[in-house]
Amino acid sequence: QVKLVDAGGGLVQAGESLRLSCVVSGRTVSSYAMGWFRQPPGKEREFVAGISYTGRNTDYGDSVKGRFAISRDDAKNTVYLQMNNLKPEDTAVYYCATGPYSSVRRWSGAYTYWGQGTQVTVSS
Repeated sequence: QVKLVDAGGGLVQAGESLRLSCVVSGRTVSSYAMGWFRQPPGKEREFVAGISYTGRNTDYGDSVKGRFAISRDDAKNTVYLQMNNLKPEDTAVYYCATGPYSSVRRWSGAYTYWGQGTQVTVSS
């Protein structure tokens, strides 16, 4: 059984940083692509970042490019999302996800397994 546990969210001020983590069990993070999505209040879920199964290819949503970085630790079977220079519009519930693909997909429907989500709130 595949299980993803998100953590690391919190309340921060604009300009500060947070690092989210996603601990995966039931499959290895180096076997499939991993993604981070977010869902702001009253809006649809959107793609934030993804990393391919090799770890060599990453992709980012336009609104987070240059501020966020996705990485993983194969020994801990964990994926991270480093978020710098946070803005109030980054406020959302953040989810990690994985699915059957080896390369990153931006479409949430491509992902089969999801974490429970972690709340990130950025105050101005």
